[in-house]
Amino acid sequence: MPDPIAASTLQLPPGPWATVLDALCARFPQIGREQWLDRFARGRVQDEAGAPLAADMPHRAGLCVRYFREVDDEAVIPFQETLLHVDAHLVVVDKPHFLPVTPAGGFVEETLLNRLVRKLGNHDLVPLHRIDRHTAGLVMFSAHPSSRAAYQSLFPRRRIDKHYEAWAPPLSGLAFPHAHRSRIEHGEPFFRMREVEGEPNSETRIDVIERAGLHWRYALQPVTGRKHQLRVHMASLGAPILHDPFYPELAEPAPDDHARPLQLLAKRLSFVDPLNGRQREFVSELELVRPE
Repeated sequence: MPDPIAASTLQLPPGPWATVLDALCARFPQIGREQWLDRFARGRVQDEAGAPLAADMPHRAGLCVRYFREVDDEAVIPFQETLLHVDAHLVVVDKPHFLPVTPAGGFVEETLLNRLVRKLGNHDLVPLHRIDRHTAGLVMFSAHPSSRAAYQSLFPRRRIDKHYEAWAPPLSGLAFPHAHRSRIEHGEPFFRMREVEGEPNSETRIDVIERAGLHWRYALQPVTGRKHQLRVHMASLGAPILHDPFYPELAEPAPDDHARPLQLLAKRLSFVDPLNGRQREFVSELELVRPE
């Protein structure tokens, strides 16, 4: 079976380098020369067609190089995904907490995409949307290139209803249902978001499902799809989602605490299928842990 991990690509820029190896070492100084030599030796650096390149191949500006990201001693995510639906065009899966959807940062092998490619043997799988590594619940994948654009178009056209659940402190001063609108932009460090003054570019509808003392269980419906939108909105209202390591304050770097997952769940997705016009709905089988 071909490698389930998708290759990254780089078009070599003009420069003084004698070889492709020299160019890659300059472009990615955090990766040692010996590591690159090892990747070349194992066929993990390729041309645009997927043919392995030699480490001494002369540098040429504009050459498209495919390479495979690797992480030494990658942490194993001890939780399993659950397939909810598989057909020729669409795959829907329940993602556990802590598992990334696609390779990023310190995760390459341990991602939902790579697990599904191995499980289903389908190298055409592409996620139609993303949820955070810390968030659990529903993720949809396109299973065939011919129908991919039709399903992808549901999201920018806001033709898909997304419903989340979360445990967070009480918002006793608000009338429900409540619509929260704000402008969200990138913050510091680069992976955090923040609210700023200006024209709103995000909206979340908030309601209460259950009141349980120090924490309430909320129904959250993102009208827009900004990065970390639900987490930022709840924190800005004074009710950060339980066990959130990013908001309102960034926690000190530490290994994942599997006993304290972020209490945010992508619970339900509904839409009119663009291929046959039928109403479809998928519901996560996962449940959030009720706080003690």
